[in-house]
Amino acid sequence: MFCFQCQETAKNTGCTVKGVCGKPEETANLQDLLIFVLKGISVYGEKLKELGSSDRINDDFVAQSLFATITNANWDDSRFIAMVTDGLKRRDAIRDRFLAAFKAKNNKDFDEALPDAATWTATDTTVYAEKAKEVGVLSTKNEDVRSLRELLIIGLKGAAAYADHAAILGFQKDNINDFIMEALASTTKDLSVDEMIALVMKAGEISVNAMALLDEANTTAYGNPEITEVNIGVGTKPGILITGHDLKDMEELLKQTEGTGVDVYTHGEMLPANYYPSFKKYGNFIGNYGGSWWKQKTEFESFNGPILLTTNCLVPLKKDSTYLDRLYTTGVVGYENAVHIADRSEGGAKDFSAIIEKAKTCASPTEIETGTIVGGFAHNQVLALADKVVEAVKSGAIKRFVVMAGCDGRQKGRSYYTEVAENLPKDTVILTAGCAKFRYNKLNLGDIGGIPRVLDAGQCNDSYSLAVIALKLKEVFGLEDINDLPISYDIAWYEQKAVAVLLALLFLGVKGIRLGPTLPAFLSPNVVKVLVEKFDIKPIGTVERDVEAMMAGK
Repeated sequence: MFCFQCQETAKNTGCTVKGVCGKPEETANLQDLLIFVLKGISVYGEKLKELGSSDRINDDFVAQSLFATITNANWDDSRFIAMVTDGLKRRDAIRDRFLAAFKAKNNKDFDEALPDAATWTATDTTVYAEKAKEVGVLSTKNEDVRSLRELLIIGLKGAAAYADHAAILGFQKDNINDFIMEALASTTKDLSVDEMIALVMKAGEISVNAMALLDEANTTAYGNPEITEVNIGVGTKPGILITGHDLKDMEELLKQTEGTGVDVYTHGEMLPANYYPSFKKYGNFIGNYGGSWWKQKTEFESFNGPILLTTNCLVPLKKDSTYLDRLYTTGVVGYENAVHIADRSEGGAKDFSAIIEKAKTCASPTEIETGTIVGGFAHNQVLALADKVVEAVKSGAIKRFVVMAGCDGRQKGRSYYTEVAENLPKDTVILTAGCAKFRYNKLNLGDIGGIPRVLDAGQCNDSYSLAVIALKLKEVFGLEDINDLPISYDIAWYEQKAVAVLLALLFLGVKGIRLGPTLPAFLSPNVVKVLVEKFDIKPIGTVERDVEAMMAGK
């Protein structure tokens, strides 16, 4: 295996025996093979589009397959084998549609050369393992080409995840799905560096579009997030702990648990569900339990009830973990021997009866903290306070905003973000989204004239809200360049959705981003050089130096 898609990759180079995340070699290789098959589907999808006949049949499959390969999403090899098998059937079907369309238009058979991803086939799943070893990351020999291709694919994984969430709520855009295929197909071609960089930047644009679409989907379905004090204590009834990002699953779980005597709590990236008006009508929605995803091995134990994983991040259980019989997965998530809740039929709802019945047999959650935390500062809410924010900036009460969005993780070096939050001057406001917030959202940092010093917009996709806020402030202050705003960017990354957010910021023209705890291993020295020259991207330094530099606008 060779995997370097997440921030924790071994020695910041690549995992070669087993993933630091816990991913076995067999799983990593099957994920590589799935990406290879998606490239084959995309080759024909792009060619069909050139003939004026876009392929819509495979949109959901391609997006969900990319999503399944995100770090800490799916650990079930049988699911990946099934996806590869299905993918090959889909590839052959779209191949046949293309060949027929080509002949109909050109009055001759297609006879051009095709990449291996478009032609390799297998009738027996036992050959998957050997083929997987040939098609992984290192099959691209040139380091810089490999870097740009993987930067593109890793960003696509994040954008595909956002697009899939939107699609679940009935919102899709052809241009997003078309680009996903175009980008995957591009990695089978010999392109110039400029062409590959252009595709990476287009991935940033598509990431903006995907996050905007998901924002529209979520707010149309559940209302605009509003300032909310979220309970972090526990009740006396048994509960279900729901984590991940899928708000449709949240809605259906709340509906089905209402009146059953089972409470519902959020964990990790599902915390922002507490901010949506539509969910507040459920009396059995108690609040949030615990913190960031990487603490689940202790927090899932102490919760006592069943846990529902709707998306990443799922951490492999330890030998002494006792909650496997309480672990339920759904959607793209998979884990061997955990109960998987099937997808909803068209027009229907998922059936959560099994997890509800399990909850009734469990003890109530063990209390690990009490009190409340405040969130709900997505773009609609912040723009409603625009006059107050603008006045605070003009008066000097707010000297600077620091965007500290992104991911949390296990590395000790991530304490940097807690220390930055603690050491920023009291006239600064932190804008956050994603699980990076858990490094400081329970600190008592106070407020500035009633404006909390930590404004949590929501999930990682709600980084879109932070971009909307920045663009609105640019307009209000009459600035030509977004980089002239009193905003610094100190971004934490871990997995592939954060890469999509990073590419989105670059597409929007943001410069001077600090990225940590380390720069991505998939960026070659030459690619890093390009990013530094074009966008002034830089690694984080010491807390003292970075705070000083950010306050000076550097």
